Amino acid sequence: MLTVYPAIDLKDGKCVRLRRGMMEDATVFSDDPAAQAADFVAQGARWLHVVDLNGAFAGHAVNEAVVRAVLQAVPVPVQLGGGIRDLGAVERWLTAGVRRVILGSAAVKTPDLVREACRKFPGRVAVGIDARDGFVATEGWAETSRLRALELALRFEDAGAAAIIYTDIGRDGMLSGLNLEQTLDLAFQLSTPVIASGGVGGLADLRQLRDAAARNPGAVEGVIVGRALYDGRVLLADALSLLACDTC
Repeated sequence: MLTVYPAIDLKDGKCVRLRRGMMEDATVFSDDPAAQAADFVAQGARWLHVVDLNGAFAGHAVNEAVVRAVLQAVPVPVQLGGGIRDLGAVERWLTAGVRRVILGSAAVKTPDLVREACRKFPGRVAVGIDARDGFVATEGWAETSRLRALELALRFEDAGAAAIIYTDIGRDGMLSGLNLEQTLDLAFQLSTPVIASGGVGGLADLRQLRDAAARNPGAVEGVIVGRALYDGRVLLADALSLLACDTC
């Protein structure tokens, strides 16, 4: 069974979806992210994936009030990323009710912070690896390093991260399908479970992921779905049913 993570990306206090991580190419889907979060839960969501997009670029929380409103609106666990760059921010969000924080840019620029956070808060820290053409991007996807995704992931194999969240930036928001080849190549070489992200356009993409991931049970823990849910190409109930069934 794979976990479905409906995505709530926050820009200027609104719920948006970007295309290929470009802030100037954002579609607003809701002026009330907390209500959107509650709606996902009403449809059966067991987790939510929230990202402070402004925070990712600024390097600190920007949509804090909105994130807190989301936390108050839903009873399910929330994983949060975007602008979390120090241990104080990690602790503050976990204390506020976030179940799992996502450290992305920090994994490249301050790896010791990631290790310390994993040690101090076991099971509550995920490493976000966002890749463009196979190379890791940072600072809200504005910068691309010369570090390959697998190389970065392997550096944290012994850190105790709860998950690796792997996003193919080129597919994110494009509804063109997951990059299954790179996602599974990563997942099958790690002991840390991987959450797939970027490009889900329909139930067929989720079925392909489920069937391929079955070759190595446990390697892929779940999948983040964004624009396809908002566009109605995927109904959350159908996604939940599909990924809960091995043969559907």
